[in-house]
Amino acid sequence: MKNKLIVSLLLLTLCYTGLSQDISSPTIKNHSSAVTVKGLIKVSIMYPFSENTDFDMEYYETKHMPMVAGYLGSNLVKYTIEKGLASGIPNTPLPFIAIGSFYVKNLKEYQASIGPNIETIRSDFSNYTDIRPVILVSEILK
Repeated sequence: MKNKLIVSLLLLTLCYTGLSQDISSPTIKNHSSAVTVKGLIKVSIMYPFSENTDFDMEYYETKHMPMVAGYLGSNLVKYTIEKGLASGIPNTPLPFIAIGSFYVKNLKEYQASIGPNIETIRSDFSNYTDIRPVILVSEILK
């Protein structure tokens, strides 16, 4: 009986310790900071919404973005695809139908990778949209 009590208390202590760990442990901090490392370059390709435009999200997600990502090689940290749902202000039009973003380590390497492939990338636009994108290159500060 005494052994069962000791084992039960030990298990209870282990469970409590595991459940009460701080969610900002170094492992989690390191994992999440891999995306938001200060100094990363973010290239956002934004597709403005307007009535009577076409955008094939499935093609964009499965063909176009992976193709462009392939050109970036080891400079690419990750890429994201966002589908616009609504404006941040009620009863106002959706500003963007989609936004694709590439997070890269070095802007010059990005430009060197995209430059020779720009015509292939642009010619692929017609496979998924008739929208002319707006591109913003920015640096992650935090």
